[in-house]
Amino acid sequence: MSYFCEHLYGENIHILNNSYLSSLLQKLSHPDTKQPYFTYIVRELYSQFLGTVIAKEFKTKVQEFPTRMKSLHPNEGLIKGAFIDPTTKVVCVDLARAGTLPSQVIYENLNLLLNCDNVRQDHIYINRKVNEKNEVVGVNFSGAKIGGDVDNAYVLFPDPMGATGKSISYTLDHYKQNIKGTALKYISMHLIITPEYIKHLKKMHPGLTIYALRVDRGLSSPQILESPLGKYWDQERGLNDHQYIVPGAGGLGELLNNSFV
Repeated sequence: MSYFCEHLYGENIHILNNSYLSSLLQKLSHPDTKQPYFTYIVRELYSQFLGTVIAKEFKTKVQEFPTRMKSLHPNEGLIKGAFIDPTTKVVCVDLARAGTLPSQVIYENLNLLLNCDNVRQDHIYINRKVNEKNEVVGVNFSGAKIGGDVDNAYVLFPDPMGATGKSISYTLDHYKQNIKGTALKYISMHLIITPEYIKHLKKMHPGLTIYALRVDRGLSSPQILESPLGKYWDQERGLNDHQYIVPGAGGLGELLNNSFV
């Protein structure tokens, strides 16, 4: 069994095939799910999600460590194998506000695994810019707290909803143009993305590696919905006229914070 779905969206796009995470995401999307369960589910989703990304993307190093049996068996009580290199450098980027909790979860878990001096969390204050018709026309960028360079680091963007791709595209431009160093890799981690999101990011930032639990294209025709993901990409549609994802999960920033503005 493959842990990833087959699709025709091209390289660097990874859609997970995990029934446990898919089932949790279904519960998260249900209209009856409210706080505190909403937060609990998001925490669990991103904790498990991180393990998949680390296993596929992070470099390993052959290492040897003692176990508790070493005191009784000094030579045999050791474990040797290919483990994640503890010196790996990672930057978690919080795209406030929907990305704040996912970024914190990933930051905390990485500190359990890696040398904590090499793990950092940055904060980007960004949101959609809409016109009088409530159509997305760009982004509002109000500031950032970035704690250093990104040289030789994995830069992770754990943002739940990949709708239009404009916010993360703007953020990537900001890092590439204003922050010192060459990142080892830029990786986005989403619960749900749309075909429109993938198309935008592949055009604007083709080097971005995208992970998602689900692709939503619910406004496509019945014939397109029965076709393989990405086969008729130009006819797939996952965004309504206000650029919200369908079927989607609603406004996660509002639901996570219980603040509907």
